[in-house]
Amino acid sequence: MSAHPRALVAALCAAVLGALLPATAAHAASRAVQGGRLDWGVKSSFQSYVTGPIAKGSYSLTGGAATVGSGGFRFHSAAGTYDGDTGAFRASFSGGVHFVGHRTDAGAHQLDLTLSRPTVRISGSTGTLYVDVTSKAKGTGTVTTSSQVPFAALSLGGIDMRGGGDAVVLNNLPATLTSQGARSFAGYYTAGTALDPVSLSADVVAAKSTEPTPSPTPSATKSPAKKKTSGGKLVDGAVDWGVRRTFREYVTGDIAKGEWALSSGAEDGGALFRFPDGRGTFKDGDLQASFKGQVRFTGAHGLDLRLSGVRVTIEDGKGTLYADVTDAGFTGDEVPLVTFTADELKAKDGLAKVTEAPAKLTAEGTKAFGGMYPAGTGMDPVSLAVATTADAELPALPDLGSTPTPSASPTSAEPSAEPVASTSDDDGVPALPIGLAAGSLLLVAAAFAFVAVRRRRTRPAAAAPAPTSDTD
Repeated sequence: MSAHPRALVAALCAAVLGALLPATAAHAASRAVQGGRLDWGVKSSFQSYVTGPIAKGSYSLTGGAATVGSGGFRFHSAAGTYDGDTGAFRASFSGGVHFVGHRTDAGAHQLDLTLSRPTVRISGSTGTLYVDVTSKAKGTGTVTTSSQVPFAALSLGGIDMRGGGDAVVLNNLPATLTSQGARSFAGYYTAGTALDPVSLSADVVAAKSTEPTPSPTPSATKSPAKKKTSGGKLVDGAVDWGVRRTFREYVTGDIAKGEWALSSGAEDGGALFRFPDGRGTFKDGDLQASFKGQVRFTGAHGLDLRLSGVRVTIEDGKGTLYADVTDAGFTGDEVPLVTFTADELKAKDGLAKVTEAPAKLTAEGTKAFGGMYPAGTGMDPVSLAVATTADAELPALPDLGSTPTPSASPTSAEPSAEPVASTSDDDGVPALPIGLAAGSLLLVAAAFAFVAVRRRRTRPAAAAPAPTSDTD
């Protein structure tokens, strides 16, 4: 071969390699997002309307969502991808919030809206917040469920999303309702309405190796046999219970100015406490199990409540959660605190679960809270999982990720465009937001936001301060 053809071949090889290497580098830069939280109040004026004297409603949290700060909701367990070279970012979060209001004589609600599984997608200078939405239309009452609706446009304010490190932090991103979001919002607001700002913190894990994984040997492909236990004895188990959301908010609020602390193995899941190491028996749908862990609430005005020695029984589909109680004015062992329903509880693949079963305070339980709540009061739902085989895995706790770096940026102000009461006598549902009267001043403060890539920090020991209002 002459020198000229060799040079041509070399040049072609260099061109091919040059075309391939950038793509390989970009692919390697895309890393997984695993763990983190998103804080968003939806719209503060909407919250006030729902819980106010007109709608006379409330909100409840599902899927491990929590309250945070003054009127915010915290969604957890971020999962997605982040490309440090291009700045492309996608993260989905778990949990939801359910708003109801305008209760009818039949017990239904004319206002009924659930927002869950918020997802943030950022590409270049464009950001969008997606949510799953279940809403009831005004007037017709038609219920619509939509998955991952592009609910709000997020303003990045010139943020450069490119970088490296192990966390992405975005604070107070201004959010504006989209046309699709307005339709899913059952018409309570028009497109372009300012929503509460969005803040998030997401952990970024190291890129996985691109080397091929050796094929398993034939013996390794066999499914392991279930390790059964005799006599219905439990191998493991856990109870997740937040006591009561508004009680936690009272403890950390401006009145009690207190906190809670966990010990003896109890774990904090943000909106709930996990009592682990379940031991006992499960047979034919009936459960007798005890769990480890203690939670202690302390604060002003003599607040000092300890709950430990948690035990759960389920008989004929009725569940009861017991605890040893130590309070300033009451002490008792194995006090039946709440009851819940667990119909037809069965083990599947070695795991029996109860998920967010509504719970009510017992007459004995009222003593534990110093008479603060009467018998029958709705408490936080009870979730439990018990393993009857050694290879059964318990559900994971909400993953809030590492602690984000505190931000000095203020929360952005928003237009006062809350719903106004309908003047008609037919439905009593809030009308669309009205424009401000002539001469009124609409002030929108500038919102600040930033993205930070930083070193990993330790997880928070306790949840952030929560709002003090009781909306139950």
